[in-house]
Amino acid sequence: MAVGIRKGDRVRVRSGKQRGKEGEVLRVLPGKVPGEGKVIVDGANLAKRHTKPVRATMQGGIIDKDMPIPIAKVSIICSHCGPTRIRARFDDQERKVRVCAKCGGDL
Repeated sequence: MAVGIRKGDRVRVRSGKQRGKEGEVLRVLPGKVPGEGKVIVDGANLAKRHTKPVRATMQGGIIDKDMPIPIAKVSIICSHCGPTRIRARFDDQERKVRVCAKCGGDL
């Protein structure tokens, strides 16, 4: 099990046009090399998508679409101390647990 950002985590964008925006990770797109992957964050890096109506029931128009951000440009948010890095430790049942690098609390 890799220790990193997962679906459902609350993250903040650290650099680029979307800097400072926070949101929940909707999807993680892994890369071939660790750290090369991308994440799709709710409300960050939106693009306008122009769609045509496909059937009589579907409506066409301009739709906001969430686009991927490199995983290196986001940092996870700890509920106690804010944006942080992730460390790992083993709990009592010998399971790997993600831990905040600043305060040591579980993520």
